[in-house]
Amino acid sequence: VHYLGHVISKEGIAVDPSKIVAITEWPTPKNVHEVRSFMGLAGYYRKFVKDFSKVAAPITSLQKKDRKFIWNDKCETTFKILKSQLTSAPILAVPDPNKNFTVVTDASGEGLGGVLLQNDQVIAYESRKLKLHELNYAPHDLELAAIVHALQ
Repeated sequence: VHYLGHVISKEGIAVDPSKIVAITEWPTPKNVHEVRSFMGLAGYYRKFVKDFSKVAAPITSLQKKDRKFIWNDKCETTFKILKSQLTSAPILAVPDPNKNFTVVTDASGEGLGGVLLQNDQVIAYESRKLKLHELNYAPHDLELAAIVHALQ
């Protein structure tokens, strides 16, 4: 079944092949508007990409207010990595409410991440960049913040 840019089957949830074609053919952004457009599509499928926020950070930073648009080699590399990860995204398992879930979390000096699993199959990835006040957190506090974030 095709539903909201996804293909849902007994195997799980996958990115719609028509969206994979769109991502594959997406041209390199030339301005902030084009970055926002690409990141809107990429962000919609972030649950398919482990550590999405960390991976996307060089491009995401171009969207900041009053930031001069400079597309450098790091942005180009990030763009290619994101396209590759989105076009080869795994099939996510369909959750079964009658089975146990496992949440695995991690934190770094850049962001927080988590994976929702069931029977060692990925249901979804989740991540975000650290908030300004979290940059000063001790490692154990960051790990706790990752747990809280994943459970929300």
